[in-house]
Amino acid sequence: MKRLPDSELEVMLIIWKAKKPVLRPEIEVALKEKNWAITTLNSFLSRLIEKGFLSCRKEGKWNVYTALVKEEDYLEYENNSFVEKLYGNSLKSFVASVCQSMKMEDRDIQELQEFLETLKRGR
Repeated sequence: MKRLPDSELEVMLIIWKAKKPVLRPEIEVALKEKNWAITTLNSFLSRLIEKGFLSCRKEGKWNVYTALVKEEDYLEYENNSFVEKLYGNSLKSFVASVCQSMKMEDRDIQELQEFLETLKRGR
């Protein structure tokens, strides 16, 4: 799997959010605020097909796009890659950095602690 550029990721997020095959006009409407030309969107869709993220089939006069990569799988890949590259694969360093930069309040720390306890019990 490869990291997606932001523009292609935006397209995938629309398709993942739909949780079903999506017609190109539906993608256009969801990304209307981007003001992308149709050719630009078509290029992104073609690249996503080439990369194995989408499949495309013709339905009447429209192309229907289906996600081939699950959102959860992509997020897992991105998270692992991010922690590995920026924090030397140290989850502790990552969490410490996030906690310091977010100026966590007591309730945030409590929530995180409860989450970690739940993870611990689930093993």
